[in-house]
Amino acid sequence: MSATAAPSSPHVMNTYGRLPIALSHGQGCRVWDTNGRAYLDGLGGIAVNTLGHNHPELVPALQDQIAKLIHSSNYYHVPGQEQLATKLTELSGLTNAFFCSTGLEANEAALKLARKFGHDKGIERPEIVVYEAAFHGRSIATLSATGNPKVQAGFGPLVEGFIRVPLNDIDALKKATEGNPNVVAVFFETIQGEGGIHPMRWEYLRQVRQLCDERDWLMMIDEVQCGMGRTGKWFAHQWAGILPDVMPLAKGLGSGVPIGAVVAGPRAANIFGPGNHGTTFGGNPLAMRAGIETIRIMEEQKLLENAASVGSHLKAALERELGGLAGVKEIRGQGLMLGIELDRPCGVILGRACDAGLLLSVTADSVIRLVPPLILSIAEADEIVAILAPIVKAFLAEPQP
Repeated sequence: MSATAAPSSPHVMNTYGRLPIALSHGQGCRVWDTNGRAYLDGLGGIAVNTLGHNHPELVPALQDQIAKLIHSSNYYHVPGQEQLATKLTELSGLTNAFFCSTGLEANEAALKLARKFGHDKGIERPEIVVYEAAFHGRSIATLSATGNPKVQAGFGPLVEGFIRVPLNDIDALKKATEGNPNVVAVFFETIQGEGGIHPMRWEYLRQVRQLCDERDWLMMIDEVQCGMGRTGKWFAHQWAGILPDVMPLAKGLGSGVPIGAVVAGPRAANIFGPGNHGTTFGGNPLAMRAGIETIRIMEEQKLLENAASVGSHLKAALERELGGLAGVKEIRGQGLMLGIELDRPCGVILGRACDAGLLLSVTADSVIRLVPPLILSIAEADEIVAILAPIVKAFLAEPQP
């Protein structure tokens, strides 16, 4: 590709609506494209690049690991697995972890855990409660658990065994499961990401925990996007003071290196035995080193505190500039996971922001999503608002079709 050529991928399957740029390199919260243009990264690889780009401690640690051993096999012990599992159980209050490579795989493993939990209790056709607007992945099983008809279209028949309920309505959950002996688990995101940055209320989470205890269900919390410090705590459900039984993780856990995990508590940690589940790439030495170093750096640089304080500043600034504006329905989220919901589809803002030097995403058709690296500074948060607010105002001033 020449220095000024428009990027293209004619031999790559056309599965993404890509913007006409290709990124070359990054530093901190900024990235540059192959034509040399700089962008402020408000997307973080979709909540993945926890430490930003070219972090001065992460990069040499990964280089060191690459020179030693990238991949082995789960036929053998991988010391980094025990080291990272120990740390994750310490941070979560749970007991054991299984490692894979993606959030989809972590969620798939959680669904398998729930089904086997049911079968071990003699339930022939286990059922799992899931939620409207949820997103858990694009495999057939996780797609079936997802609450978006658009991404499900064309892939039926979907997997059976899911009961769908609305968010934050404990009476609806009780009514949907009343008298059903096949229910084995409740599965949800603490803050829905792809569904539009919709948070579960803390009181509702405590009510679901109580219901799961009363009815011997697994409480399975998908923290793939909202976990790993993004809200100002290690895991978003911790704001409610509860413990799940199963917690899938991925995205920010490796700060860009593909990694997923399922962390489980005593009720679920021993459901799988040898041969029940597995992975080729999951838990390899490079991914484990990435997870270990990411958490170490997060702790040393107090990135949970930074996510909370800078996120609060960013949200307040967005509310000052856009709150109450006709066409802005709500600004919501926590820490550095924020959504601006408009009253109309706003996909064009993705390209307009990119043209203005800001990377972000639009999800659920009408929600502008900001999930920047957790190293974001106050000055960079102000820069996001300075770029984004005029774009949103100009968009809302346009005549609606």
